[in-house]
Amino acid sequence: MKNEIKLITPDNFEPEDHFYPKALNSQMHTLVNHFFNLDHTRLIKRYQHLNPQVDGEKLKVVLNTPTKHFFWGGADLFCVTTEAGDRRMAVLETNSCPSGQKSMPIRSYGDEHRGYRNLIEQSFIPTLKKRRLPEGKLAVIYDKNYMETSGYAQTIADLTGEDVYLIPHFNGEEQFIRFDDGIMIATLPTGEEQPIRAAFRYVTQKPWNRIPVDSRTFIFNGVLACLSGGRNKLVGNKAYELFNSELAQSGLRIYMPETVKDVSKLEVPLWVQRFGGRAVVKNPYSNAGQGVYTLTSERELENFMEEDHDYDQFIVQSLIGHHNWSSTGSEGRFFHVGTVPDKKNNIYISDLRVMVYSTPQGFRPCALYARRAKSPMEEVAPEDSWSVLGTNLSVKQGKNSWDSETQRLLLMDQKDFNRLGLGLDDLIEAYVQTVLSIAAIDRMSQNLINKKGKFRRKLFTSLDNDPALTNELMSVEKQ
Repeated sequence: MKNEIKLITPDNFEPEDHFYPKALNSQMHTLVNHFFNLDHTRLIKRYQHLNPQVDGEKLKVVLNTPTKHFFWGGADLFCVTTEAGDRRMAVLETNSCPSGQKSMPIRSYGDEHRGYRNLIEQSFIPTLKKRRLPEGKLAVIYDKNYMETSGYAQTIADLTGEDVYLIPHFNGEEQFIRFDDGIMIATLPTGEEQPIRAAFRYVTQKPWNRIPVDSRTFIFNGVLACLSGGRNKLVGNKAYELFNSELAQSGLRIYMPETVKDVSKLEVPLWVQRFGGRAVVKNPYSNAGQGVYTLTSERELENFMEEDHDYDQFIVQSLIGHHNWSSTGSEGRFFHVGTVPDKKNNIYISDLRVMVYSTPQGFRPCALYARRAKSPMEEVAPEDSWSVLGTNLSVKQGKNSWDSETQRLLLMDQKDFNRLGLGLDDLIEAYVQTVLSIAAIDRMSQNLINKKGKFRRKLFTSLDNDPALTNELMSVEKQ
């Protein structure tokens, strides 16, 4: 798409512009539809029945408590098990401003907006009504995923009856917005400057280097949610651990790979050795599959060490793969359940994206989809581990240019869902894990704001003492 501001007017939603062709006319799997129709009371009853150690009242509080900063997000989960059959849904990471709408089959005929409507109508608009906003228009700002961002802009226009500005906001390119005394100002093609009172954000690449943490214009989600864990895997993992401590007496817990944080590049080989020579190393601030290194051999470790990196801190996690070559952590060895064997008897690693949003009454599921790796699992550790372990569909073609390998996308429809080997209880567990992870990051966001509503920079720096990241935060404040 051309890099320019577009004015989106009401009553122009065209489904073929905002959904993948394979999702446009697909029919949702009956089990998935049943999951979406479960209310929290029935969900909690089922979850507690299968997990008697869980305090149902605590789970009810978590599910029914609205967030304060992290309003919509998505978790990427792996269905894993042990040789003893200890099966669980493990949270790989949590994303603020995630994709998902364009991959959803239709739930009920007659609603062409599908999940776009649910999120905007039940979360975005009610959140705006509770805030004192400056004068101005509505906008959607984005740096990726035009199919969905334009869908959100059109849905906001349709539901509010207002014109909405769809504004590109790419890293390192021409900027169409600036902030004046905390108010977002859009420079229109005519040269006119238009104040923005509220913006729906889908800016994913280093959003903190051009969007301030403190803003009078309401941003849904704000950059604070990214720094607290939505785009910061290092702080996100600390948020999970803190929340797990809070949940310890309730029987609830965020399950995640064993993680070592605040690791310098020179330390990485030591921690890889600690995990038996197989591990996952992550740049804490990347997304869309970038900056993630699966290491199953000395060659892959050497390649990582030879590469130049933008940041000074990494996290190292236990590697979940085939049971013959997964990492051994403090809780033993977990391996992928994987897809149901295909006609060639191949099993592929797959993940599950669960996207949720916060309403005044608590959380609701919004979208689900799955992705499989390029190559099947084998009993011997692969030479090219990313082709076997990597599930992300995004392919970076150049600066701010992306493509998607949709042939590996698995929809929640009658055809694809059965390939995943998941049941209703797996979806419930995945939903609970997603809500717990987003609630944890929202609590971290609350801790990073002082009583005057300002960002607690010193506390953040103590949690994430990465000079490169600090310089990016300071650069946007000087603008």
